Amino acid sequence: MSRQIGSEAEIKARAFLETQGLVWQASNYSWQGGEIDLIMCDQETYVFVEVKSRRSHQFGGALASITLAKQQKIIKTATHFLVYKKLWEKCPVRFDVVCIEGKMAQIQWLKHAFQ
Repeated sequence: MSRQIGSEAEIKARAFLETQGLVWQASNYSWQGGEIDLIMCDQETYVFVEVKSRRSHQFGGALASITLAKQQKIIKTATHFLVYKKLWEKCPVRFDVVCIEGKMAQIQWLKHAFQ
């Protein structure tokens, strides 16, 4: 996914999540080769969001591109964020995925996508 398409997808995903009541905390948080697209709060829960965009469902679509290795990098980066912000033992966390697919940019939100 090109950087421009990725940025547009992240903007759409953030706007969608905000309409669902989540509150934005940070975007594109990176650490040691890992990156979290969006960090949101859902009441007391910190939500780490991976945003995936695909023009079609070919090759498994957006969700299929989130490998176990990618999940592990996201979890490691989220752990660093929580420790850095001194939130490690203070709040529950969740890992979600927002997929934006097709010409109509259909949004699919998967809560608790991995752990």
